[in-house]
Amino acid sequence: MRTDLEMEKQLAAKEAVKFITDNQIIGLGTGSTAYYAIIEIGKLINTGLKIKAVPTSSKTRHLAASLNIPLLDIESVSSIDITIDGTDEFTEDLTLIKGGGGALFQEKMVASITTLLIIIADSSKKVDTLGKFKLPIEVSCSACENVMKEIQSLNGSSEIRKSSNIPFLTDQANYIIDADFD
Repeated sequence: MRTDLEMEKQLAAKEAVKFITDNQIIGLGTGSTAYYAIIEIGKLINTGLKIKAVPTSSKTRHLAASLNIPLLDIESVSSIDITIDGTDEFTEDLTLIKGGGGALFQEKMVASITTLLIIIADSSKKVDTLGKFKLPIEVSCSACENVMKEIQSLNGSSEIRKSSNIPFLTDQANYIIDADFD
């Protein structure tokens, strides 16, 4: 089963990169599915594709740099032609939850200036109702308590995401709150 899901990710990535043409600015997503798109883009660069890319995380930046993909900082662009990213879960009507990988802020910034946003996923991400995956919310560390109280006032529960038993910090030095509204 695991191999089938990896194959689905690879196929989705190969289809998504077909939309890329020379001289475009491409947004590079973060996560296990976006990884395959970045690999495919690296192959296209090696065969002559001329693009520049904006990464959505330091992890994506390192991968893209290792594949000789020319990179730009988001601050240096006013628009992005195509962004290819993954999702944590999606419904039949294509409503989705993103941000499980912890690159919420940068992914949202890139998506907000993107003309064509392509979301790729394997079949395990499809759900009948959103909520199998907790809703990630990126917040400044100083606002964390207040946001968690607000979630509670909405009849939700929340916890600060941890990595190795300490709060996970995003590339922007923020916390991720994982919220659950049943």
